[in-house]
Amino acid sequence: MNTTNTKTLITVKTDKTLKMAAQEVAETIGIPLGTLINSFLKQFVRTKEVNFSVALKPTAFLKAEIEDADREYAQGNFTVAHSVDELEKQLRS
Repeated sequence: MNTTNTKTLITVKTDKTLKMAAQEVAETIGIPLGTLINSFLKQFVRTKEVNFSVALKPTAFLKAEIEDADREYAQGNFTVAHSVDELEKQLRS
């Protein structure tokens, strides 16, 4: 009878709030957090890649700037730089 334990324990320090939030999300989708972490590790070993993605959530300031730029563009109130030097001059003014 083979009694060799093929499992091991990884201890990782992380922010308590992050851990709790991750556990809540994992519970919401019905997957234990350990299963998600193991899945990540398997993919990392298989692909030898780490992919990070961040959802685009612009701040209120950025949204306002984009709206201003859209409005200026629609009104034809913009200039075009035809060289790096022109662009630098426009940015400095």
